[in-house]
Amino acid sequence: MQDTELFLSLAEIAGVFIGFGALIAVRSGSTSDVFEVTGIVMVVWGAIQVVIAALIPVVLSRLGVTGHPLWVVCSLVALAIWWPGDEVVARLSPERKAYMAARPLKARWRQEVVFAPIWVLMNIALIIVVLGLLPVQEAAIYLAAVVLLLLMDALMLLMVVVRPPMAVTEPTPPS
Repeated sequence: MQDTELFLSLAEIAGVFIGFGALIAVRSGSTSDVFEVTGIVMVVWGAIQVVIAALIPVVLSRLGVTGHPLWVVCSLVALAIWWPGDEVVARLSPERKAYMAARPLKARWRQEVVFAPIWVLMNIALIIVVLGLLPVQEAAIYLAAVVLLLLMDALMLLMVVVRPPMAVTEPTPPS
């Protein structure tokens, strides 16, 4: 595979994001700010997705998988960690549940306006590869999808770093 070094570099960049997330978490101590905790979790989760998506083609190509089967498996793995993986993270994180419950719908829509074009294009790219619509460009399309995921993670990290804390407490259950 000709893009091995490029994929390894993307995984390294994502690893730096994981490190930034850990550094923010440690510097913040035992923060109770739901936005900050949720943001850090999402940055780290996004970076982990990039690492996995970037390393899958490297590992599979070393095992002798090439051509369309390589990019189909990589795309299916990327889609699997994006959709079901995100749902698992959402269900396991009490801070994310509290954040979603406390965050006004208008604010969530503004955030989606930033992220939706990126994740929609990423998913379209992966689906194009799975369906084999552009077989000659599959490697480039898959690479573009991984770069889009990294871009989205970088924007999430930026939001965590530059946004003032949001004082939200967990919603109290009805009596």
